[in-house]
This record gives sequence, structure tokens and C-alpha cells, in this order.
Amino acid sequence: MTSPTLIQDLNLSQSWLEVLKRLIDISGNELSPLVLTITDFDEIESIRKALDNNLITHNKQLIQTVSETIFPDSLYRLFKDNRCQFFNEYKSNFKRIKELDLMGKKRNARGTYFQRLIDYPGKNGRINQLEKIIESILDDKNNRRSRFQATTFDPNTDLHDNPYLGFPCLQHVKFYVTKEEGLVLNSFYALQYVFEKAYGNWLGLINLGRFVSKEIGVQFGRFNCFISIETLGHSFKKKEARSLYEQAAKGMEIS
Repeated sequence: MTSPTLIQDLNLSQSWLEVLKRLIDISGNELSPLVLTITDFDEIESIRKALDNNLITHNKQLIQTVSETIFPDSLYRLFKDNRCQFFNEYKSNFKRIKELDLMGKKRNARGTYFQRLIDYPGKNGRINQLEKIIESILDDKNNRRSRFQATTFDPNTDLHDNPYLGFPCLQHVKFYVTKEEGLVLNSFYALQYVFEKAYGNWLGLINLGRFVSKEIGVQFGRFNCFISIETLGHSFKKKEARSLYEQAAKGMEIS
């Protein structure tokens, strides 16, 4: 029986580095399941830089690029005082975002996570799940906390037998507010690659949590992530992972 791996009491960068180390140290190539909980959202520049440099070498998306598919922080900075305008601007530009051919891969051809969070298909039209959640939290009349969740998986388009789907690995997010920690964000991944996606995914979700906490007027206290299967990534070998870990850990010691 596979035992759960729990990572806690580390900041964002240290959490990613620890997951990489755990994957290097085990005999196999997967952690299943991996449970991550973060309350310190700070980053260590040397760790992030070491990963970004390796992503460039392997022709992969940078951390920021991955994170923006979950929450487009660069766009939000332009409309941070008007979330409706922020949502509308993203939706109006989504065709261009979808057609953007990054490194010849067309990675956004099937959509982005943020697009599904704010423009999910419904039987009576498109649904802005984030807006409904924010409004529902602000409207204190209904205490049913199970309603504060949003999905990114659409069985109409995603439930098929292609050997490599690629999107969406993030299945859903769940928000709730506590007296002790403020806003807590939970998320679930069916599969995640620690090299190509994990750091950017977690950064994007943390930025999403920051956004919702600002809109509802509470602090963002904790980010939890349950990953059914965490693996190194496509064609990323343990020898390369060990070298990357040593680079990142050494940079942290120097700083």
C-alpha cells in the first residue's frame, strides 16, 4: 500500500524543492498521493531561478507562464480595483490567448484553467464560477460551505481515451473561510509533473487565493493541494533531477 507524502511547514520554494528531493530519494518515480499545505507564500529567488534556467534548457514553459494559466496576475495588476472589468478583459482577449502558439506547442488550444473558472459551459449559458463564489461568500445568508467550489474538468470534452491529454490536470478548487486562518484554498490534481508544472501551478493557485481573499476582505491564510500522482515529468530523468536539486539547494545556502 502506498503511504501518503505530506509536505508542510515550508514556504513555496522550499516546498517544491522538498517534493523534488522526495522523488529523487524513492525507488520509483511517483509519489501517490502527495499532500501539500503552505502558509508561508514567500519565494526564494535562487530556487526559482535554478528551475527557470532548467526549464529554458528543456524548452519548457517558465514558472510565470504556467502560473498565469491559473491566475493571470499580470493582467489583474491592470484592473485590480475592478474585478468585473478584469474578468471581461480576460474573456474578450481569450481567443488571442487560446491561439497563442508558445514554442510551437499550442498549449492553450483546449483552454486555460482561469478561463474555465470564469467562463465554464452551462446548460443556460456560460458561468463565472469565481464571481458566484465571491458573491456567495459576501452574502452571509447561506452558510452552506460546500457551494464555494469550482471545477475545471468538463466531461463533455475531457473524458476520452487519448493517451496524453495534458489539460486539465487540475480538477477543482474549494474555498472556505475560518476564524483562525482567514481564507483557505484547497485544490485537487489528478496528475502533476514536479519539473514542468508544480511550482507554476502552486504559484498560480496562491495568486488565485490572494485575489479571492482581497475581494472578500479577509486574509489568505492557507493553501492546500492534494495530488493523486506526483511524478518527475516527461522525459525528465533522476540524474537531471538530482543535478537540478543540487543547483537549487546550493543557491539557497549561498543566499
